[in-house]
Amino acid sequence: MAPINIGIIGLSSSAVTSWASHAHLPYLLSSRGRANYRIVALCNSSVAAARAAIDHYGLDQGTAAYGDPEDLAADSNVELVVCCTRVDTHYSLTRPSLAAGKSVFVEWPLTHDIGSSRDLANLAREKGVRTAIGLQSRLAPSVAKVREIVHGGKLGKVLSSEVLAAGGTIDRETVAEGLRYFTDRKVGGNVFMIGFAHLFDFVQSALGELTDVQSQLQLQRPTVKLRNPSTNTIVETVTSDVPDLIIATGRLQSSDVVAHEATVLVRFRRGQQFKGEPALTWHVNCERGEIRVTSYAGSSLGASAHAEAVKIEIHDFATDEAEEMDWDWPAWLEEERIPLTGASIAALYEEFAKGDKGSYPTLADALNRHEQLDRILSGWKA
Repeated sequence: MAPINIGIIGLSSSAVTSWASHAHLPYLLSSRGRANYRIVALCNSSVAAARAAIDHYGLDQGTAAYGDPEDLAADSNVELVVCCTRVDTHYSLTRPSLAAGKSVFVEWPLTHDIGSSRDLANLAREKGVRTAIGLQSRLAPSVAKVREIVHGGKLGKVLSSEVLAAGGTIDRETVAEGLRYFTDRKVGGNVFMIGFAHLFDFVQSALGELTDVQSQLQLQRPTVKLRNPSTNTIVETVTSDVPDLIIATGRLQSSDVVAHEATVLVRFRRGQQFKGEPALTWHVNCERGEIRVTSYAGSSLGASAHAEAVKIEIHDFATDEAEEMDWDWPAWLEEERIPLTGASIAALYEEFAKGDKGSYPTLADALNRHEQLDRILSGWKA
């Protein structure tokens, strides 16, 4: 099968954040990635900026450079548009390509508000195009291992699950000055919509979708210090309106692997965990045993989580013995020199390249998660 022609929005040579270059480009420029995809266009804030990025990353000089998403959408050579910009620009940058009938891969969150997310998801359905959303943590092998154990049936049905996590930002009191928008809820990119949402998504991808979700939100630190990463000095103090403590509970739908009214509790706190404790502790209590996942590599299992830093253990109630389960990232990631930052993104690209046989989250999945998160936030005020 011929490689899929990609147009990337937001692969900048001078961006404050560089998720596109750190998480997407390593796979796309690897031999494995090149077998499945070909970068044929970049779209940045201007044609000059796009051309600068083409030169900076050593892309083919025949790569088209655009400064307008409408021009990218009109390029018949582009089959898949990948959007890696700040969330509040996703809607305006990707809608033209969807309207033109192109496939899209949008980083999470899909957009900055529920109305815009609903519009993109509905447009994708109307156009009948393939889509992907950056909820890549559900493809992480550690999450897949939990899913495998749960659905394997050895431990019986799931009775309950509890998650305690800390993270979202490196520090509880500060953020890099380029991430000032993390303190502004209307922008849509913050610890609730990124740190908590990724966690909430991969837990449900392993156990099943939650119903009757109830929540308690708190803003523990309403003032946030902005830090200059170069000098490591505080340059400003701003006020935040984003919750930094989220507690959510819900019920799993009963099934062959889930007991009636099985309950899930998730507590996510911004910043560092208690000294010496894991950033994530996830218990899945079943009829005949219990699963415990602990991560010292952060609360996101989809990036930067080495197998040595993430343990998956099973407590067998009959023998009263605990056993550590083996899991690891695919060997080809190391062979292709793809950093773990982009490991789950690479897995998502691999699945998308399989076409109808692939298993990956779509814009429909994104809308479902956005609607769930919107219900949690509704009615809460800082």
